[in-house]
Amino acid sequence: MKHIFIINPNAGKGHAYNSVMPKLNEALESRNIDYVVYVSKSSEDTSDYCRKWAESGEYVRIYACGGDGTVYDVVNAIYGYDNVEFAAIPLGSGNDFIRMFGTKEQFTDIGAQIDGTTVKIDAIRCGERIAVNQCSMGLDAEVCAKQSDFKKIPWLTGESAYMASLLYCLWNKRRNKFSVIADDGEPLDGEFLLAVCLNGRYYGGGFMAGPYAVPDDGLLDFCIIRTMSIPKFLPRISQYKNGKHYKWCETNYIRGRKLTVRSEIPAAVNVDGETDMAKEVTFEVLPGAFNFVIPASSSYIEDRKSGLVSDKIG
Repeated sequence: MKHIFIINPNAGKGHAYNSVMPKLNEALESRNIDYVVYVSKSSEDTSDYCRKWAESGEYVRIYACGGDGTVYDVVNAIYGYDNVEFAAIPLGSGNDFIRMFGTKEQFTDIGAQIDGTTVKIDAIRCGERIAVNQCSMGLDAEVCAKQSDFKKIPWLTGESAYMASLLYCLWNKRRNKFSVIADDGEPLDGEFLLAVCLNGRYYGGGFMAGPYAVPDDGLLDFCIIRTMSIPKFLPRISQYKNGKHYKWCETNYIRGRKLTVRSEIPAAVNVDGETDMAKEVTFEVLPGAFNFVIPASSSYIEDRKSGLVSDKIG
């Protein structure tokens, strides 16, 4: 198997290459493996390069060395190719996708990644795009769209940039007139704070929107929250961040295979941090879509088997 390390030099506010190369060189020196190190020129270059390897038919493992955006570029290029495994080496500011599988330190341990174990994980389809973590509409999608502006401020981290964007959007994007339909059931109509479709548990720099989501059950967790006043919501942001919001009377936390959201006006759509505008979208599960590498130092596989990482709600 060939190991492909694709580095996004712009990740981590431009420090990704310098931070990963010493670890990469150390791990490669002590292992006799066939490998390639490629420094990407752009998002499109990442996708094109990964797709060429996928289309070659060769059995490869691609390491996405960057942030959640790099993971997005890689998975959208390799979807549908069983000859490809992918690993995530978190060098960005948010790194939400890997949070439920282990720590950042475990995932930046290159040796543990090379020696890691591959598991099947689900994904989410939104039109022609693929997400491995989450998709959404409403306040959080608007926040994600605005977050890129706050990330340009040097002293703001991924988490603090998300919080700044959240407070900004609370004034303008809190009342979203949606019709939300889960698995072709009866629609939920009215004003909503947000509607999130989750394969992983975290987004927005550490917000646990899907406290019981697991990426290997063939289902998605839907978190649908009706709008509320700013004085009521602000004191509860910490509850939302810590995954306690599923108990709110305003929340519908359910599981399913498909979620359709219709908006009266064009609204932001968030697909693993990539945003655009639409009046209607459908998020649908893709069971066992990817071969994902769990670092050897992570206990996720054992924790999943033992039930420590569980999908039991409540």
